[in-house]
Amino acid sequence: MSQAKQVIYQTTNTYSTLNNLTPDTKNVWIACHGIGFLSKYFISYFKKLDPDENYIIAPQAPSKYYQTKAYRYVGASWLTKENRDLEIENVLNYLDALVQKEEIPEDKTIILMGFSQGVSIVTRWIAYRQMNCDRLVIHSGSIPEEFDFSSFNHLPKLKTTIIYGDQDEYITQDKIDSQIRYAKSVFPNPPDVLKFEGGHEMHVKSLVSLSKLNF
Repeated sequence: MSQAKQVIYQTTNTYSTLNNLTPDTKNVWIACHGIGFLSKYFISYFKKLDPDENYIIAPQAPSKYYQTKAYRYVGASWLTKENRDLEIENVLNYLDALVQKEEIPEDKTIILMGFSQGVSIVTRWIAYRQMNCDRLVIHSGSIPEEFDFSSFNHLPKLKTTIIYGDQDEYITQDKIDSQIRYAKSVFPNPPDVLKFEGGHEMHVKSLVSLSKLNF
């Protein structure tokens, strides 16, 4: 009879950054990509943000794969339904180590952003690890269903923004309405909603607008 066993070992993963973290930096973004991305390419969506005021950190999902049978283009995924709880813990351990290495000063505005599958990562990171941040950006993704009103109450001033495209093939109007209701029930403050003309894609103009807000 086969048995599933576990082994603990040390591993190393990469991540990407954009601009420099200086005393003049206003915002520090930690942005988790969606399925199929690599952080080194995903981070390019933030190039139009003011480089003096914005420092971007793009974590890299650990599970990489070839996207076609041509074995040329590589993508990555954060987790699947297989051993989900274990994989979530592994990913959160990686993010904890990343933040510890970056040594972000306390006077910076922290913006956690997830695109598509990345939404499930950043929201769980905040809730499970009691992470501190000033704004949560939910871009074209779904909030995991395991949260309740107590999940984020360690951040009473948390601001949340939901961004989605009006032609996103994965998001119906009923689904976005449901997500907004759910967000109101779990986050300490009602979310801002930014809708743009487009599909399941990153919307740079919305990111630029958020980067200019005063927190």
